[in-house]
Amino acid sequence: MFSMVKETKRTISFMLIYLSVAASGFIGGRYLPQEYALGSGKNILQVIGMAMLVLACCAMLSVFTQLHFARRNRPAVEGLMLARIYWLIAWFVAICAVAYGFGVLGTFGTAFSMFGGMLLGWSLQAPVSGFAAWILVSIKRPFRPGDRVQFPTLASLTGDVMEIGPMYTVLNQVGGAIASEEAVGRHVLVPNAMLFGQVIINYTARREASFMLDEVLLRITYDSDWAEAENILLAAAHEVTEDIITITGDKPYIRADSYDYGIILRLRYKTRVKDRAETSYKITKRVIENVQRAQTIDLAIPFVYSYRSGHDKRVEDARRGASDAGEHEIEIARIKGGSTCVDPEDVDQLSISIASEGLLQPIVVKPRGDTGDFDILAGELRLEACKRLGWKTVRAIIHGSGTIKPMKIPGVPDSAGPVQMEPFDKNL
Repeated sequence: MFSMVKETKRTISFMLIYLSVAASGFIGGRYLPQEYALGSGKNILQVIGMAMLVLACCAMLSVFTQLHFARRNRPAVEGLMLARIYWLIAWFVAICAVAYGFGVLGTFGTAFSMFGGMLLGWSLQAPVSGFAAWILVSIKRPFRPGDRVQFPTLASLTGDVMEIGPMYTVLNQVGGAIASEEAVGRHVLVPNAMLFGQVIINYTARREASFMLDEVLLRITYDSDWAEAENILLAAAHEVTEDIITITGDKPYIRADSYDYGIILRLRYKTRVKDRAETSYKITKRVIENVQRAQTIDLAIPFVYSYRSGHDKRVEDARRGASDAGEHEIEIARIKGGSTCVDPEDVDQLSISIASEGLLQPIVVKPRGDTGDFDILAGELRLEACKRLGWKTVRAIIHGSGTIKPMKIPGVPDSAGPVQMEPFDKNL
């Protein structure tokens, strides 16, 4: 703000200087003898006065422009941008005034038409082409404000047309800052002169039917229920795009490809161009939620084959490790003690965790003589939580049984049997 105020004050100072010099030139020129007249009949002081008056008017116009922009809360730098154009024109007019005063305006005009015309024609080639492109776009209307267009030769620049001006077409960029097809609010100015040599893709050429074909992929294993996976995909697409199906009459459909780890099901459906990302998100969310509930569909994941296969392998490794560690499935009714020193609230919380994740750490017991019963040594809280869940057996390490040759105890199988566990859980 301080620099802009300083710039305005500087412009006002120049304006006052120019006005003073112009007034001095006009007043002094009236008293200068006639023999000092130039080719135009004006003397040198009057010519200087005319040139300075032109510059003073330019400075005055610049100040008014800056004040006008300030009143409209527009950036002050825009006023400076216009002021530079004012000064360019003013200096050209001042030079013409000097040429007129010396009586060589015709010669100056001829020289300018020879060299300046060629220079202007070369420098204004792009603006003239841009202006012509603006007229052509306005007449043919290949795209309009509000359309979504893409320029493949400009690094696939995509955006929503905001304004089509004489020199530039303004786009609200789509993507770029994010990996999505949503407008990000970043304005891109495309020179109209470039439109003559560009391939332009208009996603919304038909405003009454601005729809496009999109797809959502689902990778399933070879042994998954193909029909159920198709039903889940089609049901999600019908639910999300019901209104579009009603308008277009085009129903979702499925295509498929095979790859090294399973089958790729391609759900294809019509979506509104500007809602493509949101529609894809809604369909994908519904599909994954329903696939997680389905027991006959498994997602194919490279290097693991599937999520469930990897999970089952981890459980099997944990079960094998449990068997090697001397763990056994013991009937809870045979385990004595340990029920008087636990907090019921802790039991409730732990039972919820065990119900969700399984018993991740076995309890420790020791035989009670030859009766086949056991005394608990460690894991009273876990034992009570398993009782709360209604379990009949629990995994346990029998203290003193060893890991090479477990002791034979009535009611206790030699092998570990089925184990519901995860190998890692820091909460238990």
